[in-house]
Amino acid sequence: MNINRKEIRRRIHTRIRKKISGTDVRPRLAIHFSNKNVYAQVIDDAKGLTLACASTHDETVGRGATVASAVKTGKLIAERAKAAGVSNVVFDRGGHIYHGKVKALAEAAREAGLQF
Repeated sequence: MNINRKEIRRRIHTRIRKKISGTDVRPRLAIHFSNKNVYAQVIDDAKGLTLACASTHDETVGRGATVASAVKTGKLIAERAKAAGVSNVVFDRGGHIYHGKVKALAEAAREAGLQF
């Protein structure tokens, strides 16, 4: 039986999603990393709506899945969430370890005003 890293991360993410969910009061800040880009969304799971989103596809952030682009994405998602009227969120690390890009994005979002 051969299990790869992607499958392990998927199992961890499933376990995390059993415990957390976004509501009207505290939507979920979900992050995703591909090999080339960083994505972040503020999601209300009760209604099934994305309230705010940011990624490295935005011109102000720039390309690349680096720590620097994760910081810029974290600041941008915090600004857009505050513009949508959201200040408190639940952080969904997407099965990733809280280290490197994940930590950089989370701390940048906290510094920009999101609370979680």
